[in-house]
Amino acid sequence: MDKIYNSIIEALIFSSDEPISASELEKAIKGIDGEDVQISNKEVESSIEELNRSYEEKNSAFQIIKLAGGYLFATRSEYAKYIGFLSSEKSKRRLSQAALETLAIIAYKQPVTKPELETIRGVNSDYILNTLLEKNLVAISGRAETIGRPLLYGTTVEFLKYFGLDKLSDLPKPREIEEIMKDEDFLEQKQKIMMNLVEETLENEMEEKSNDTDQD
Repeated sequence: MDKIYNSIIEALIFSSDEPISASELEKAIKGIDGEDVQISNKEVESSIEELNRSYEEKNSAFQIIKLAGGYLFATRSEYAKYIGFLSSEKSKRRLSQAALETLAIIAYKQPVTKPELETIRGVNSDYILNTLLEKNLVAISGRAETIGRPLLYGTTVEFLKYFGLDKLSDLPKPREIEEIMKDEDFLEQKQKIMMNLVEETLENEMEEKSNDTDQD
């Protein structure tokens, strides 16, 4: 494939806010240069591999990754700690510990009903489920063939993008999760996130007290 298409593919992926598939890249190229252009999905994928080799040779801080069935630019994993230090990952977009716990159960047990979820967690999950539905991290996937036919819940493509996964089979195995939990870098980042949450809670409490005083 002509080297010029490497730059075109690079530009298309760079300009996209969402993962863009090989088929979409091929369609965009043929839409401008004509249907007779000799380019296939396999050649698009080869071009991306070539671009990534070039980035690696130049020691670039970014690469093209496959995510949720498409391609997207992302910084390399070795820089995650520095990026995390600045943002503290915003506590995973402000998802609470309870929400993350619920999301993990749905991800590994899906499709799962609300009663099943509450049996595992031991608490009512109405509010948490609504939060995850609003954030489009989970969706209703049908109804169970049991008494009352309760709704079934599963994860979405947005869930894959949120956690940097290409497909559900990329979820870490239980043994891998145990290893992550013991990792010093993970523990350090967890401590920073927890400190940020404590500070945020204190700020909110102070603000509420201030508002109550003003109303009095």
